[in-house]
Amino acid sequence: MATSLLYALGLSLFSFACSGNKQKEKAITKNTSSVVKIDSANTKPADNKTILARREVPVLCYHQIRNNIASDSKRAHDDIIAPQKFREHMKMLADSGYHTILPDQLYNYLVYGAKLPEKPIMITFDDTDEDQFTVGNSTLKKYGFKGVYFIMTVSIGRKGRINYMTKAQIKQLSDEGNTIASHTYDHKNFAQFTDADWTTQIDEPTKKLEEITGKKVEYFAFPYGVYKSSTLHKLKEHGFKAAFILSTARDENYPLYTIRRIIDPGRYTAKNLYYSINKSFNKTKS
Repeated sequence: MATSLLYALGLSLFSFACSGNKQKEKAITKNTSSVVKIDSANTKPADNKTILARREVPVLCYHQIRNNIASDSKRAHDDIIAPQKFREHMKMLADSGYHTILPDQLYNYLVYGAKLPEKPIMITFDDTDEDQFTVGNSTLKKYGFKGVYFIMTVSIGRKGRINYMTKAQIKQLSDEGNTIASHTYDHKNFAQFTDADWTTQIDEPTKKLEEITGKKVEYFAFPYGVYKSSTLHKLKEHGFKAAFILSTARDENYPLYTIRRIIDPGRYTAKNLYYSINKSFNKTKS
């Protein structure tokens, strides 16, 4: 009788432990991005008017995640966010029910009308700074978030006043399910591209990133957020599915290559960011 009672109690405890572990796994993975498969061969892609009419998905942009120092210019403060503040902002997004998505999901939504998770948001990082790996990636992992890392290839592995990510760190980000994308070779202004720059600033960085990750590189972010309408068509010719600007207006003829982002300035509180997201991206119809 005693043996049977102990056996039943053991089974009960085991079931409770398994249930608890499943709850923890569910909490950790609830924000993990998943790509919806689209039968693009049999699904008609949306035209530019339809793409522009879809509700914009919030896309955040980050650069340096560190504390300010005396030599930082006033302008630089917009591109610098303190590690603790970054953590607070990510916690706010998680607590507010946001779910991160990646560029393939956004592309499929815009072009094919694919479903997105509730309260979708994209978190992007420009310029390859190592703190995006040490602070940014570790914080995103805590909430089951994924990010998009726009890599400036000239800086890979560089150390100095600012340290940059290594090839191994970029590979790890990719292996963990984040998206690695292009941000040119050395941050040259897209509007000033010469014919030669399409090789040095676009094709060669793409090849290098694909060698590092073993995956195709299909997304691009404009340095300074600046683009030139007359050459946007060349991005598709060079293998990109979409490209990202900052907070200026989208190009009506190339909405996929002028997807809007906003910078999360270091001076913002978590509440400021929440209001900014809703003010900036709730302008179009569902």
